Amino acid sequence: MANQVIELDDNGVETGKTGIESAMSYHELNAMINLWDKDGKMQLAKDKLAVRKYFLDHVNQNTVFFHSLKERLDYLVENEYYEKEILDQYRFEFIEELEKLAYSKKFRFDAFMGAYKFYTGYALKTFDGERYLERFEDRVVMVALALAEGKEDIAISMVEEIISGRFQPATPTFLNCGKKQRGEFVSCFLLRIEDNMESISRAINSALQLSKRGGGVALNLSNVREYGAPIKKIEGQSSGIIPVMKLLEDSFSYANQLGARQGAGAVYLNAHHPDILRFLDTKRENADEKTRIKTLSIGIVVPDITMHLAKDNEDMYLFSPYDVEKVYGVPFGDISVTEKYQEMVDDPRIKKQKIKARTLFERIAELQFESGYPYIMYEDTVNKANPIQGRINMSNLCSEILQVNTPTTYNADLSYDQIGKDISCNLGSLNIAMAMDGPDLAKTIETSIRALTSVSDQSDIVSVRSISDGNHKSHAIGLGQMNLHGYLAREHIHYGSEEALDFTNIYFYTVVFNAIQASNKIAIERGSTFANFENSTYASGEYFEKYVTQVWEPKTEKVKELFAKSGAKIPTQADWKKLKTSVMAHGIYNQNLQAVPPTGSISYINNSTSSIHPIASRIEIRKEGKLGRVYYPAPFLSEDTWDYYEDAYDIGPDKTIETYAVATQHVDQGLSLTLFFKDTATTRDVNRAQINAWRKGIKTIYYIRIRQQALLGTEVDSCVSCML
Repeated sequence: MANQVIELDDNGVETGKTGIESAMSYHELNAMINLWDKDGKMQLAKDKLAVRKYFLDHVNQNTVFFHSLKERLDYLVENEYYEKEILDQYRFEFIEELEKLAYSKKFRFDAFMGAYKFYTGYALKTFDGERYLERFEDRVVMVALALAEGKEDIAISMVEEIISGRFQPATPTFLNCGKKQRGEFVSCFLLRIEDNMESISRAINSALQLSKRGGGVALNLSNVREYGAPIKKIEGQSSGIIPVMKLLEDSFSYANQLGARQGAGAVYLNAHHPDILRFLDTKRENADEKTRIKTLSIGIVVPDITMHLAKDNEDMYLFSPYDVEKVYGVPFGDISVTEKYQEMVDDPRIKKQKIKARTLFERIAELQFESGYPYIMYEDTVNKANPIQGRINMSNLCSEILQVNTPTTYNADLSYDQIGKDISCNLGSLNIAMAMDGPDLAKTIETSIRALTSVSDQSDIVSVRSISDGNHKSHAIGLGQMNLHGYLAREHIHYGSEEALDFTNIYFYTVVFNAIQASNKIAIERGSTFANFENSTYASGEYFEKYVTQVWEPKTEKVKELFAKSGAKIPTQADWKKLKTSVMAHGIYNQNLQAVPPTGSISYINNSTSSIHPIASRIEIRKEGKLGRVYYPAPFLSEDTWDYYEDAYDIGPDKTIETYAVATQHVDQGLSLTLFFKDTATTRDVNRAQINAWRKGIKTIYYIRIRQQALLGTEVDSCVSCML
């Protein structure tokens, strides 16, 4: 007979009841959700029991007890766990009120995975890692205090939005805010590399500095001269880009954030760079160890001309970056290959070689079957939609950051001649379901914009001046989204259906209005805009044309009902005209406002489906360290919603592309798009999806995932830098 053990309620309080389940471990209870009971029903309630048992048997037993908030804060400050400077910005009485507010919300983890992720990855622990010094509410309060920068009303708003699950800062922000021993609040970074040894060496040093602070780093190699190019006019001397990739890979493996986050890097290369095929071959499973790149992610920058050449089954020319820069006076990555293609083909001063365009895309598809790489950035699509003066020539580790950069030049002694503009990613995401349920969507968005702006304002990485200067000039942020599939399933809408596309369109339309309005308010309050605002399409008013010249409203009755139920106000043409006038007069503070990353850990904490793509499985299975397999049921999963949770492999790439396409038109940066294929897919299917994505205006493609890969256990890793 099983031992009878006391059951607990949601607060971990004894109920007086007994049950066999209570004799089981939290890990065993969590595993039961993947089993059907004798009546053929899901045992999802067991996951709630797993959460309770986790608190009773582990969290409560290993949390340091304090008699009062003052005792706790004094201890954490004196022992260098918390930053005293943050707490000193507020009255102690206010901090007490904020803690009471947070705990009054009676936050509960909806899934065991969320609780487990928080306590293993985010909660402040004693230096020996054995005991917890924070609960979720304490972490939320400390994040709010850090990001509000002494403003009590904003701190209250941030607690309200985060504790409710409506807004969630990215992992680096949520992990590090308020801690004395910490990394940066920033998710990831993007660096240019120019075609000289000074820039290459500086980039490696910068990658080390940024990686040790917990950020993933992407670098653009398009400007670096190809293998066999001349050095000091001596032909055949350049080693090309592969040795640079090797140096970068070693740098990332060496530098990490106190061992808490694995160093991670990515490199991007233009499709018309002469080393493009060598670049792809570095990810081959059978590649020579001298050239094989194991941990560095790779991405390709694809201009429109490349797509047209492939369509017409023509040759494509690859151009020497060394010669292009000599002829045009600007780096290869800053040239529009589409615009200059024929001109460069005809110019005898530029060395070139040719391959079949379709050969390139066949090679890409073959490699994606093996590894999921490379990422793809459709360069001309990105730049046509770019509201900022300048050229975008790369993306980041998760392919959603799309910002303008400029080169840095150096003196002979390696000091700066001119500091260019590199990029940092200040990220956080809304939980679509909770945001739609909230009392005021506009306030949720404004509070989120202010939180992310604070992350940017507080970031000053002086060891990498181009990052620091770029951040201070741009104030760029990236408000993301998650739980789209969860929300749709809860509301009995099939992913990719007419109603789903209608909702996605109007939701993102509403978000962009409120995001710009919030940034405009900040600009008015501070009397300041991002640098070079006057040369943006915001300043000219061109950006607003598509919103003031046509009506945007729900097309389906279902979506009209959803917004009516939510109370979220859908902006009208009159609202846009008023906002346009204000922005043209006063500007906006943030150069960039939105980016949709592939949310990871924060999705579990918020009981969300990841990003805006469909689920990969109704009950996700993850391997979590020593614990082994952990099961995560899709949010709102029940017998009632089961049919609305068709998985991404069955939904297929076309509906996913359609969903991202309607969202993309309202997002100034990118959306991290993973395409899922059944195990019957061929390289032709992958190429067809890539062409479809390009035609629909998709800006970037992240990973390609084949169901067979997942079944074999070769799942593609989540984006390390944007594990939001």
